[in-house]
Amino acid sequence: MPRIARIKVRGEQTVYHVMSRTALDGFVMGDVEKDFLLNLIKRLSGLYFAEIIGFCLMGNHFHLLTRMHVGADFTDDDIRKRYEGFFAAGGEDKPLDLTDGQISHFRSKWEDLSEFIRDIKQGFSRFYNRRHNRRGFFWAERFKSVIVDNGDTLINCLAYIDLNPVRAEMVEKPEQYRWSSIGYHIQRNNEDDLLSLDFGLAQFGHDNADERLPHYRKFLYEKGDIADVDREQARGFRLNEVDRFRYRTRYFIDSGVIGSKEFVDSMYQRFKHHFISNKEKRPKPIKGLENVYSLKRLSESI
Repeated sequence: MPRIARIKVRGEQTVYHVMSRTALDGFVMGDVEKDFLLNLIKRLSGLYFAEIIGFCLMGNHFHLLTRMHVGADFTDDDIRKRYEGFFAAGGEDKPLDLTDGQISHFRSKWEDLSEFIRDIKQGFSRFYNRRHNRRGFFWAERFKSVIVDNGDTLINCLAYIDLNPVRAEMVEKPEQYRWSSIGYHIQRNNEDDLLSLDFGLAQFGHDNADERLPHYRKFLYEKGDIADVDREQARGFRLNEVDRFRYRTRYFIDSGVIGSKEFVDSMYQRFKHHFISNKEKRPKPIKGLENVYSLKRLSESI
């Protein structure tokens, strides 16, 4: 069966949640590998029209929440500066001046999510194989991507990403993990302004960027509350909103499109030709996530 073409929005800013796994067994990315991958993402996000909202680098996969901007919004001088800055950041000599044809090519390339992730994955594969004296593929199947609505959906998706190390029982508090966006905010004070201060909170009236991080941390702690056995027994093992959030997190990876009902429906109408089935799809409400809908109905176990 032919695989469905990736859904990508052209001509407007769009947020994507990207996830990619390694093809190797075990947790093959250690501290050195994660540091290199983070620096590579930082360097390439300065080249591409990519606004990094969140990330989490684990031992066998990574998550990235990024808003891709439109190339038409950038001037020729912007493109030249990004091109020269990319080489300067890598300690390389200044490249030759760009021609008009090259500027047009890069304007199209740097707004493309697939090109951005491809450069990240290929750059890391070359580093990993050289470091470990090996050849062959490092990454498994093509990366997964979900179009993410702003507001409620964005902040829930970001929380899901930042809570990965907590769910894996690697840390007790999400900011203790240094290779995540919340860890980068807290431990490194968002060095070089790598991360956006959006958090999905701007739509809720939080216009002051300095106030958004505390609000997001509060939201993250509420979502990431970890109940022990005694507490579960005291409440009769009934599920609350915290539990439902945990068990619905697969929607942030496998939904195709996630957001408000209107957002999901509008995206489906734009990309319905990508789907093999001729049966009309409708946005599906996600239990436990108020006013958040999915393009796919995933199997429900709770």
